[in-house]
Amino acid sequence: MESFDSAHLQTTAPHRAPGAVYLDEAQRQQVCAERASWAWRTEWPTWLLISTVYAAWFGIATQASHIGLPIAIPLLSVASAWYISLQHELLHGHPTRYPAFNALLGFAPLAVWFPYRVYRRSHLAHHAAPSLTDPDADPESFFVSTGDWHRAPSVVRALWIARATFAGRVLVGPALTLASTAHDACRRIARKDRQDVPAWAAHGLALAALVIWLDRQCGIPAWLFLCGVGYPALSITLVRSFQEHRYHPDRTRRSVINHPSLAWRLLFLNNNLHAVHHDLPSVPWFALPVVYRRHAAAYNQRNAGYVVHGYLEWWRRFAFTPVRFVAHSGGVGWCGPDESAAAKTAHLPIGAATTPMQRNRVGTP
Repeated sequence: MESFDSAHLQTTAPHRAPGAVYLDEAQRQQVCAERASWAWRTEWPTWLLISTVYAAWFGIATQASHIGLPIAIPLLSVASAWYISLQHELLHGHPTRYPAFNALLGFAPLAVWFPYRVYRRSHLAHHAAPSLTDPDADPESFFVSTGDWHRAPSVVRALWIARATFAGRVLVGPALTLASTAHDACRRIARKDRQDVPAWAAHGLALAALVIWLDRQCGIPAWLFLCGVGYPALSITLVRSFQEHRYHPDRTRRSVINHPSLAWRLLFLNNNLHAVHHDLPSVPWFALPVVYRRHAAAYNQRNAGYVVHGYLEWWRRFAFTPVRFVAHSGGVGWCGPDESAAAKTAHLPIGAATTPMQRNRVGTP
C-alpha cells in the first residue's frame, strides 16, 4: 500500500483524464497497465456476473412454487437488488464499449421501477455534475436547497427528516424515491420534454409481460411482486446509498469509503468503495478493490475521516437518529443534535445515491 503525507496530498494536484481523477501519475500508469490484463480486456468476470444474476433471478422465480413463496420472495428481492447493481455496471460501459448492447443486457424490468435508459441518463448526469451533492446540479442528490426547505409543507419536511435515519431510509425511502421519479417524469412531460416517453412505454410493456408470466407460470401474483420484491429491492439498494455522499468544500472528499462484509461487497459490486468509483468510474467492479488496496493509505487520508466499517456502523449511529440535515446551503433548515452553531451556517450533508432519480424538489423526496 502506498502512503502519502498530508503535505503531499494538499500540494499535489490530482492527475486527470476524461472522466477520471488519479491520485498521481504512478496510479495512472498502474491503471493503464491493468487495462491490458486478460480480465479487463475480456471482462470475463462481468460476463460471469451477468449470467449468474439472470440465472439466480429466473431460477428463483421458476422454482417459487416448489421452495415456497415465503422463501422465494425475499430471495427474489435480493436478486433484484443485485440486478440494480448490475445495471449500474452496464451503464458505466461494461462489459462492452457499445452502450446500445449494454442497454439490451439491462433492459429487463427485473427490479420493477426504473427504465434502464432513464437510470443511465440520471446517473451519468450525477457523475458529470459540476457540484456533486448540489440539488440544483446533481440529479441524484439527497440534499434539498434552502428554498425548497422553506417552501415545503411540514409533512414533507418530516419525511425528509425520517429518511435521514437508517430505518427511515429503508422503510420510507423507496416510497419517496418513487414519488420523486414520478414527479420528475410528469414535470418533463409538462415542459414538452418527451425524450423519456419511449423508454417508459417500453419499460411498462415489458413489466406487464413479466408480471403476467410470473403470475401464470410461477404463481407469484402481481401485488406480491411489486410490494414483496420491487419495494424491498429498492430498500436494499438504499442501504448502500445511506451517507454515500456528504458535502465538503473539496469535491474529492465527498464520497465515502465503506468496508462492509463480503456479502454486501458482492451484492453492491464493490460500489462501497465509492470514492474510488467516483474518481475512476470506468474501472470495472472486480478491479475496484485492487485499485483501492494499492493506495488505501492515500485514499483514507484524502477522505479526511469519511471512512466507515460496514453498514452496521451506520445502523448503530443513525438507526433512529437523523444524520446532519437538510439544507444544502445556508444552514437555515433543521440540524441534527450533533450540529454545532458553526455547522448550522455551513452546507449540511445527507448524501446521494446511485439509485435512479433521487432529485429533491418541492414536495418531492
